[in-house]
Amino acid sequence: MPAPTFLALGDSYTIGEGVPEAGRWPVQLAARLHAAYIEVQAPRIIATTGWTTDELSAAMDGAALTPGHGLVTLLIGVNNQYRGRSQTEYREQFLTLLERAIALAGEARRVIVVSIPDWGVTRFAEGRDRAQIAREIDAFNGIAHDETRRAFARWVDVTAISRKAGAANDMLVEDGLHPSAAQYALWTEAILPEARAALRELR
Repeated sequence: MPAPTFLALGDSYTIGEGVPEAGRWPVQLAARLHAAYIEVQAPRIIATTGWTTDELSAAMDGAALTPGHGLVTLLIGVNNQYRGRSQTEYREQFLTLLERAIALAGEARRVIVVSIPDWGVTRFAEGRDRAQIAREIDAFNGIAHDETRRAFARWVDVTAISRKAGAANDMLVEDGLHPSAAQYALWTEAILPEARAALRELR
């Protein structure tokens, strides 16, 4: 019997902008699961830097996705916030994505939603209103958390990790915005327990 499949949906944070493939958190997560003797295939990542909710949805339309994934992760929304898109629109489009993720997993408890990190703490945000960015990120995360809980899917908060990491040189890549493999390792540590639990749902 083949190992369960792993589908990772998102944007720059899921594709790992600026880090080698092995540094991406979905790849690190699969490696950690393997190390714990939990079978899962290498992740199929549908994510591109800059994507908003509707752009991810359009990419999924063209990706010929089929149900039956053992694990599905979803991390989306930072570009909605960055572009000044409305929270009402985000709720509607996020909910559609969440419903699609659940359909692809076949079970809500095999879907993990990962919170949006706070890019306002990074060097890239120098000169911007960091407090406003934090408030908006919190609002978008509140929407995602609300809908995730309502759907009985799993939620992991990495926003606190991103804020603690701040602008530390080893926690960001050269662009001063995106997390380094070292920061993604901290995210992976937070996501791992939920991933293990999600894959246990298959048994």
